[in-house]
Amino acid sequence: MFNRIALFIGGASLMVAGAAAYSQEAQITDAQIAHIAYTAGVIDVDAGRQALTKSKNATVRAFAEEMVRDHQAVNDSALALVKKLGVTPADNATSAALTKQAKVEHDKLAALDGAAFDRAYVANEVAFHGTVNGALKDVLIPGAQNPELKALLETGLTLFSEHQLHAEHIAASLK
Repeated sequence: MFNRIALFIGGASLMVAGAAAYSQEAQITDAQIAHIAYTAGVIDVDAGRQALTKSKNATVRAFAEEMVRDHQAVNDSALALVKKLGVTPADNATSAALTKQAKVEHDKLAALDGAAFDRAYVANEVAFHGTVNGALKDVLIPGAQNPELKALLETGLTLFSEHQLHAEHIAASLK
C-alpha cells in the first residue's frame, strides 16, 4: 500500500509543480486555473463514485458520498462562474497530468477489495487533498486575477482542508 500512496503523491505533486511552472514561466491564466481546479474536482467525484461501488464500510461510504456531493457542488459553481464570466477553461499540462495519474490510481484501486480498498482509497484522499490544497494555497489562488474566481477557490480551499482532516481521521481509524 505504501508504494501506491507514494506513487500517487509523486504523481499528484505534478499538479503543484506544473502549476508552479506555469506561474514562474508565464502568467497562469484564469482559464488554466479554472481547468486545473475543475479537473481536480472531477477526479475526486470519480474516486468517490468508485468507492461507493466497492466499499462496504459505512464510514468510508459516507465519506465518499460527501466527496461526490461537495466536489460536484463546487464544480457546478465553477462552471456557472466561468459561464457568467465568458471564460472557457483551458486544458493544460497540469490538468492533463492530473487526469493521467488519476487513471493510474483508479485502476490500482479497482484491483483491491474490502479493507485493503478502504485503506488505499482513504490514503489516496489524504494525499490528493493535501496536494490540491497546497496548489490552491500556493499557486492557484495567488495566480487568479478575477476576484470571483479567487473567492471560489478560497471557499474550495476551506472546504477541501476540512475534507483532508476528515480523511486523516478516517485513515487513522482504519489501521
